[in-house]
Amino acid sequence: MKANNKMTLDEFKDKHYGVEGTKERDDLDNGYENFKLGSLLHEARLKKGMTQAELAEKVGTTKSYISKIENNIKEVRLSTLQKIVKIGLGGQLDLSIHL
Repeated sequence: MKANNKMTLDEFKDKHYGVEGTKERDDLDNGYENFKLGSLLHEARLKKGMTQAELAEKVGTTKSYISKIENNIKEVRLSTLQKIVKIGLGGQLDLSIHL
């Protein structure tokens, strides 16, 4: 911890959720990634000027499913995510692995 009682985000997570690799910390980090994915889809949909219902219709799913993904209630399969991005939004999904 810093001398001025401030801590970095990683220091905070280490203190309250454990270090990387522990179950609590991994659950926290995975939850954030799902939240971030939902937010990115939401922003992309709005940028395209589409409603959840319009996107769902293009992809062949329901408005409720799109809403659950955007609001981090339901995890999305990679194949479904690719379909939403490519067919629904007319975009391209880029993934990367960092070691």
